[in-house]
Amino acid sequence: MLVWTDDLLTGYKTIDDQHKELFKKVNALLEAMGQGKGKEQDAEVLGFLSDYVVSHFGTEEQLMQSRKYPGFLSHRLEHTAYTDKLKRLRERFEKEGPSSLMAIESQQLLTGWWASHIGRTDKALGAFLRS
Repeated sequence: MLVWTDDLLTGYKTIDDQHKELFKKVNALLEAMGQGKGKEQDAEVLGFLSDYVVSHFGTEEQLMQSRKYPGFLSHRLEHTAYTDKLKRLRERFEKEGPSSLMAIESQQLLTGWWASHIGRTDKALGAFLRS
């Protein structure tokens, strides 16, 4: 599970609010997968999460472009790589259905990446936006 702590705050309210919502959605997906509540519910949460990630990344990228953020290209590459991984996970899930292995792989992708990306890349963006 993802645990929100204040050391993940970027200092930019819109981004922080979206990150908190993402944590809720990721945790809901992981809980549903862990409880084996059924392919339909897992697929619904995974689909919603995929859509929300695209929306969130769009918000960040619009801010970076409008403010001429010097780290825009590398930041966007991280977003693209993550979106691609999430898409492949969703396709596998739809093909194979829920399983213990899928839950473990989902947890690795959905938890480790966010803590690292927010703690490093998004915090740098937040500092730039506040300056």
